[in-house]
Amino acid sequence: MKQMTKQFGIFAALLLILLPSLPTMAGTEEVQQTINKFKKKDGGINSFFKSSYAYAVFPTVGKGGIGIGGAYGKGYVYHSGKKIGEAKLTQVSVGFQLGGQAYSEIIFFQNKSTFDKFTNGDLKFGAGVSAVAVTSGAAARTSFNRGVAVFTMEKGGLMYEATVAGQSFKYEGKK
Repeated sequence: MKQMTKQFGIFAALLLILLPSLPTMAGTEEVQQTINKFKKKDGGINSFFKSSYAYAVFPTVGKGGIGIGGAYGKGYVYHSGKKIGEAKLTQVSVGFQLGGQAYSEIIFFQNKSTFDKFTNGDLKFGAGVSAVAVTSGAAARTSFNRGVAVFTMEKGGLMYEATVAGQSFKYEGKK
């Protein structure tokens, strides 16, 4: 119990240090730059942009942890190439972990049913859905899993981990 309290105290201190650097709402220009970077790294990802019902782009997701960890990011949601809302991504992880990193993430929704789960807050990622690190040709080897395809690209930092994590989302439609 004492060890857990110590770890929580260290984690809380780390969060207070990292809080000012947490990502703010990305601008449309930053989202487009992120999409361009993904397409440049792997041109095959274009097929997901064309065939998906909708997609969410998180230009920067900040992640950190010591024993207990978390991640947070904000982005925009698109349908037929038009921005239709904003989204927040949160993640909690437990297990061996130490460090911090930043990455970009794009989530493609295969159909309206899966997208509706996302917009209603019912879509959560656990062990059944894993992200694909974007490398040349990665998209060609990737298919939808449970109605989603998730791609990530590292931006920086260093994180050692062997964790169990789950992502959840909050969607807010365009006003």
